[in-house]
Amino acid sequence: MQLRTVLHRRFRGERGLEFVYVATSAAILGLDSLAHSIVTAFDVPEGLDATAWLETHSDRQAAETALHDLIDLGVIRPVGEPAAPRAQLPPMPFPLATLVLNVTNKCNLTCTYCYEYGADRLTNGKGSEGTGKARMTDDTARQSIDFLMRNSGDRPQVSITFFGGETLLNFPAIVAATEYAEERARAHRKRVHYSLTTNATLLTDEVVDFLTKHRFGITVSIDGDQKEQDRHRTFRGGTGSFETIAPRIKHLVATNKARKGRSIGARVTLTAGAAPVADTYRFLTQELGFDEVGFAPVTAGLGRSYALGEAGYERLLREFGELAEDYVAAANRGDAHGFANLGDLLRELHQGVNKAHPCGAGLGLLGVSTEGELGLCHRFVESKSHAVGHVSTGIDEAFRTTFLTKAHVDQKTDCTQCFARPLCAGGCYHEAHVRYGDATRANLHYCEWIRGFVDLGLATYGRILTTNPKYFARFESS
Repeated sequence: MQLRTVLHRRFRGERGLEFVYVATSAAILGLDSLAHSIVTAFDVPEGLDATAWLETHSDRQAAETALHDLIDLGVIRPVGEPAAPRAQLPPMPFPLATLVLNVTNKCNLTCTYCYEYGADRLTNGKGSEGTGKARMTDDTARQSIDFLMRNSGDRPQVSITFFGGETLLNFPAIVAATEYAEERARAHRKRVHYSLTTNATLLTDEVVDFLTKHRFGITVSIDGDQKEQDRHRTFRGGTGSFETIAPRIKHLVATNKARKGRSIGARVTLTAGAAPVADTYRFLTQELGFDEVGFAPVTAGLGRSYALGEAGYERLLREFGELAEDYVAAANRGDAHGFANLGDLLRELHQGVNKAHPCGAGLGLLGVSTEGELGLCHRFVESKSHAVGHVSTGIDEAFRTTFLTKAHVDQKTDCTQCFARPLCAGGCYHEAHVRYGDATRANLHYCEWIRGFVDLGLATYGRILTTNPKYFARFESS
């Protein structure tokens, strides 16, 4: 029988210990010298005859046992074996877990690279002049809560995320939705978690008091120190926003810590010419007090001056590697580290996540426009070509099912031979729509970046696993 090694990626931990990441199952296995030699020998397109290969070994019994173990674990399989059937979709209609309420389509900043109000927007109009109502009414916010409760099935916990524009321009709707959600959650015997993204310009004492009392998970969009922040994130008159937001952020962090609230994170948009990642991370955590920092390469169409070209992604990967060294040092001490991108990746690797779709958009998550229209996610609200229904009338299940079926990673032939597919599943729908005009296409423009980042994650996982494996217990309870 001709056998061959399945799609995989090998990596090393400390002291030369070797592991294999099996792309077909998302499993991570340690390899001793014999298993390593088997994986290497059978890693040929045409495969090898198992009987002939075994005859070359002096200790045939040990080799045969190791080979059969690898076969049973799915690392070695017959050449041409049909892939095991897997469900294209979970049972539908799938219950919602998260609803993102875009409570306003207005913003008080004019960020150069903004995906919604910049050059790559999907909605019509200039600047932040969206096509829908400027602000979500309290009635629409309450309708959205009722919609979530009706469509969350037996889930004991749901999440509500508030988004914009600048979310806090419609603080009254946030208050109305939160208070109503708590009332309805009691009636439905559910718990509700709240989160919010803001540019921090409107974090008044009243707002901070409300958000921390209700244990909001808060993400602040900020690009770094004053120089970095003011390069792209300015008010309409061109004035930088850093001096306005810095004291407000410090007040938020202090109040939240005093109340033992949830983590407060920074979201950094990385553009061409940005400061080194590690410098930005240290400033945001040490000077402003953020608990964690996530870095997002800018979403930009071709030709934008701030876009990251191939060299930009290569530099970014190197800088992520430098910050990963800090993460490993912290993990070996048993300490948490706030590099959110790497932490999220390590969690998925440890939990064996194997995605059929890149995120929950259209599945467990939907976005709601200011007028109550449902979109695949917050990035698609008011984009009529991706409408999924309305909070008053429900989900268009035919559209939803058709889209998710087409967007399944098994339908993306470009992803077939990529070892990172269990973690990427083709990438962001919105970016695919911006780049290729088809939200179900694979994000081919950043495949090398994703593979490089997954390689970094695997190497980091292997290093920590061989020096302080107890560190990963934090990923086993959620």
